[in-house]
Amino acid sequence: MIACLDLEGVLVPEIWINVAKATGIDALKRTTRDEPDYDKLMGDRLRILDQHGLKLRDIQAVIAKMGPLDGARDFLNWLRERAQVIILSDTFYQFAAPLMAQLDHPCLFCNSLVVDDQNRVTGYQLRIRDGKRKAVMALKLLNFSVVAAGDSYNDTTMLAEADAGILFCPPDNVIRDFPQFPVTRTYDELRAAFGSAAQRLN
Repeated sequence: MIACLDLEGVLVPEIWINVAKATGIDALKRTTRDEPDYDKLMGDRLRILDQHGLKLRDIQAVIAKMGPLDGARDFLNWLRERAQVIILSDTFYQFAAPLMAQLDHPCLFCNSLVVDDQNRVTGYQLRIRDGKRKAVMALKLLNFSVVAAGDSYNDTTMLAEADAGILFCPPDNVIRDFPQFPVTRTYDELRAAFGSAAQRLN
């Protein structure tokens, strides 16, 4: 079995929400938990960064003060003893590196920012569109069973493609729109959900 996990909201806090709090720019609080259209969300973020003169180094300074969610490291260590783990995230390598170090460098598939020589974030490059779902598809073609967990709209195609999909601490709107996925709210509940899924798949 391979376990595929979202990053933000599952193992670490939401980066953009922390940037919003640090800068006082409330508009940056919107995440994939609120906006299903990722391109629209990122377009809005890039415009806000440009309007306020925020550069990559400003965001990285906020991330440097962040750490995993309480209990995330213990959960990840528990899961690694039972399955191979891949983090499938729509974040960016320029954001994720210090957080990955605090999680003992799990395998991470994510995207890249386009940054100019003035350290301005001018765009982003998706590794592949709908990459979370397509990663799960590829793993299944390799004859792996896949159990996936996430919290946001951008995780739902991954959860649907997996042999078992689990929501972790999702907002009410995601629960309402995707009632087919079981909801967990603590790492103990997430452990139990992974354990149940593994038993069904073995």
